[in-house]
Amino acid sequence: MSFIIVTDTSANLPREYLEAQHIRTASFSYTVRGKEPGPFDGHEFYEAMRRGALVRTSLISPQKYGSLFRSALAEGADVLYVGMSSGISNSMYCAVMAAQEAAEEYPERTIRTVDTLGASLGEGLLVIEAAACRDRGMDVTQTAEHLNALRRRMCQVFTVDDLAYLKRGGRLSSAAAIVGTVLQIKPLLKGDGDGKIVAFGKSRGRKRAVEALAERYEALAEAPETQTVGIAHADCEEDASSLAALLRRSRPPKDILTVLYEPVTGSHVGPGTLALFFLGGEGVRSAF
Repeated sequence: MSFIIVTDTSANLPREYLEAQHIRTASFSYTVRGKEPGPFDGHEFYEAMRRGALVRTSLISPQKYGSLFRSALAEGADVLYVGMSSGISNSMYCAVMAAQEAAEEYPERTIRTVDTLGASLGEGLLVIEAAACRDRGMDVTQTAEHLNALRRRMCQVFTVDDLAYLKRGGRLSSAAAIVGTVLQIKPLLKGDGDGKIVAFGKSRGRKRAVEALAERYEALAEAPETQTVGIAHADCEEDASSLAALLRRSRPPKDILTVLYEPVTGSHVGPGTLALFFLGGEGVRSAF
């Protein structure tokens, strides 16, 4: 193994895959109603949110990152960290600080960090690509450079079922949130070139919003037959299946990876969120 890959739980990848690829993970923490939760049950978690449960999340500390990095470097391996967008979390800043300190302790080794400018599978698909690069014999620096170029092509579009969570996070004004709720206007959102969440449109009703995500894919996906496309949902499995069917009908991808939003990212976008991740051409994140 030419280098060790480290990511965080926002990458939303199945545990079986992470273990098979020997990918190490830094875990975000959260509380529900002020208490540490038990094992994650997606339906139960998002139902609790629908009933008004308050979820609080915490950054991954530089100390936690540093422990992971130093452990890998002490094994004589180079390290690649692939993490959540700095546009929505300060955890990347913590990771960079920890990497710099670890590099000083192990000057004979190489450690690289990649800000994916994404979350959920917008991050996770790049982790998968990192593992593929490693399998092809690329070194840690070559892989980091490849991912830094590829992240600009990762299109991330989503819609939410309840605007209150975006409002609470400061993503929408109070007036916009009220209007959207009353009129059943569903915002269409994306990750922009800086890894921040911005609105690019709106649809009336849930069904039309799901179709609008598929239309973005149909218009912007580059060589979909060669790529794995990602779908993440926050306890709306039927909508995720409908979206997958629309993708296969228009421009079938090589594969579709569908996951349930992990709790930390999911708590910020809210139950009912449906997101789509795919590779487009250069500048796709600013194309609409």
